[in-house]
Order: sequence, then structure tokens, then C-alpha cells
Amino acid sequence: IQKALQEFRDESKFPGAVAGVYFADGSSLAVAVGFADRDAKTPMRESDLLHAGSVGKTFFAALVLQLVAENRLKLDDRIARYFDKEEWFSRLPNNKAITIRMLLNHTSGLSPFGSEFMQELAKSPGKERSPFEGIKSILDSKPLHAAGTKFSYTDVNYLLLGFIAEKVAGKKAYDEIKRRFLKPLKLRRTIPADSPVIPGLVPGYAGAGNPFGGDQMMKDGRLVLDPRFGWAGNGFVSNAEDLARWYAAYCEGRAFDSKLLPEVLTTVDAPGVGQGARYGLGVVIQDTPLGAAYGHGGFFPGYVTWVRYYPKKRIAV
Repeated sequence: IQKALQEFRDESKFPGAVAGVYFADGSSLAVAVGFADRDAKTPMRESDLLHAGSVGKTFFAALVLQLVAENRLKLDDRIARYFDKEEWFSRLPNNKAITIRMLLNHTSGLSPFGSEFMQELAKSPGKERSPFEGIKSILDSKPLHAAGTKFSYTDVNYLLLGFIAEKVAGKKAYDEIKRRFLKPLKLRRTIPADSPVIPGLVPGYAGAGNPFGGDQMMKDGRLVLDPRFGWAGNGFVSNAEDLARWYAAYCEGRAFDSKLLPEVLTTVDAPGVGQGARYGLGVVIQDTPLGAAYGHGGFFPGYVTWVRYYPKKRIAV
């Protein structure tokens, strides 16, 4: 694994990476290559933390699935049930037709963050923004399509899910995720991206063309782009070994009631995610030389993540 990762670095010239693997017998490992700090030439370590980007959505999906198993909400509940008393809700596209399932599988018809929000993000990346500001950015816009008719990926879906989960659980989603998943599964290297200062997070390098703060995404120990607006859309930093173990638990139905696994693996065509890709509930399914693989990608400026579970082999990478 170390050799393969080093070959990728030799070819692609990225500063550094960590790869984690979970095996069918329950064991796991991590290997690292390159630099954690490109300028100081600090070697990357197996235990280092990186921003997991949208892989963080899977923790919020699992929280919702546990609440479904507890009969506290249903996958086909309309979200109006949870938001109809909010003054902004009537301005949300497709508001009356969207269900929990449509948020989970990105078929709501809601668009990505509004252009004004993205321009402000580029202008002042270090400013603290609440997750609700991302939702607010698409109010009064036109839906991309009728709810439930096709796939269109947006963080807004998961921000709405996060607020629903908190309403139903009566507790902060981060606290519930820690209690329900991080502690029981001993994911000690997975922590909320709820501050621009995150102990143990290594610097990311986004390239000079990055509009959200330029190449160096960490200065004086602070993320240049405040991550708090991402929340349920991408709200965790983690270690590759933790993510491999987590995603195996998710795809084997150990992170929620396994009776819900068929729902998780029921997919819609997701051409925007990759050739032949299908999207379930927090899972991208693609055909590979090792059979169908379940996965999820993650991006935060300066950091790229991909996690995959191979059910035939019961291995996660």
C-alpha cells in the first residue's frame, strides 16, 4: 500500500497523503507519504488529520437513519412537516414536495449555493458564516427540476437534513454523532470542523487559482477559509484509517439498523458524480474491477478525500 501511494505521489506531485485500509477481519492500518507541511518539509504521519470534505455527509446521513430506525421520522416524510412554521420556508424551491429521502439522495431539485454567497465567500473567506446562510442563498431561486425526478448534488440538501435531525433529536447534531458513532466505533481521530483552528489538522494546498484564499489554506495555524458554514455538508476533519473503518461500518449496516441497508443502496442515476455512477443514501455506487463499490468523495480547498467499500472483499480504503 505504501508503495502504491508513493507511486501516485511520484506521478501526481501532490505534497502529501495518508491512505487507510479496513480489512474483512476487522483490522485496519494507515500509511503516509510526502509532507504534512510542504514548506517546513515536515513528513506526513499515518495519524495526521485532513479535512474530509463531503465524506462528512455520511455521518449526518447515519444520524438521520438512526432516527428513522427509532421511528422518530420517516424517509418519505415531507420536510414541510419540520419547517412549515419557519418564515423562510415558503421561499424554498420545491418546498411542499421535498422529502427526507430526496435530501439524502440529492433529488430535491435544490440548487448549489447562490452566486452572491459564493462571491462573498471568495471576497472574505475568513469570515464566520452560519450553515443557514447557505440555505438562505438559494431562497426565491428556481428549482433545477421537479422534486424527486433526477439527481442534482448540493450541500444545501444536507444542511436541511442537519437542521431536521437536530429538531427531531432535540440535541446538537455534532454531539449526537459523537455519542452515537465516534465514541462507540472508537473513531478518535475524527473531530468536527467547527472552527478555523483545528488541532492536528495539517496544512492544505489548493493551488494559486483557488478563489477562496489562494494556495496556502492554513496560515499561522488557522484555516484561511472558515469551515463552519459547511457543517452537515462537509463538517469533519479525520484520519484516513478512521474513515476506512467508519465507511465499512456504514456500508455493512453497522452504523444504523441493518434493515435500512436496502434503502441506503437503492440508487438513482448520478452522471454528475462519475461515469455510470448511481447515488443512494450517502453512498455513490460504481462498477469496478472488484465488482460494485460503494463510496463517497470529499473536497475542501486544499484537501481531497475519497473513500470506498468493496462488498465482495469486505475491504474499505
